[in-house]
Amino acid sequence: MGLLPLNMLNEPQKMLGLISERQQLLADNIVNMHTKGYRRKDIDFSQYLNSGNSSILEAKLIDKFGTSPISSSTTNTENISTEDELSLMQENYILYSMAARQLSSTITEIKTALNVSQGG
Repeated sequence: MGLLPLNMLNEPQKMLGLISERQQLLADNIVNMHTKGYRRKDIDFSQYLNSGNSSILEAKLIDKFGTSPISSSTTNTENISTEDELSLMQENYILYSMAARQLSSTITEIKTALNVSQGG
């Protein structure tokens, strides 16, 4: 085991990756909303977050958005609306802000621990 607790960075980093992937799916939904046979896609964070050792951020996401399939799709393209997708993109931005703050906080904690351990 190394000196730095790098595993503390895994959860916020995983969250940022999921948020980025979701943003791409939402953009694809808008681009393809008039494509015949296209099925709407989205990410459900709870499927990724129920690993047994959820962070505070993950617990809040599960509480707020509940559980559902990892990638949901509909066969009815009329259900895809630009307004709904843009609203979900805004929600995704808020999740991104939360995850970025969590990552920043974790890095600050690591720096503090290193400074304390070095006596300075």
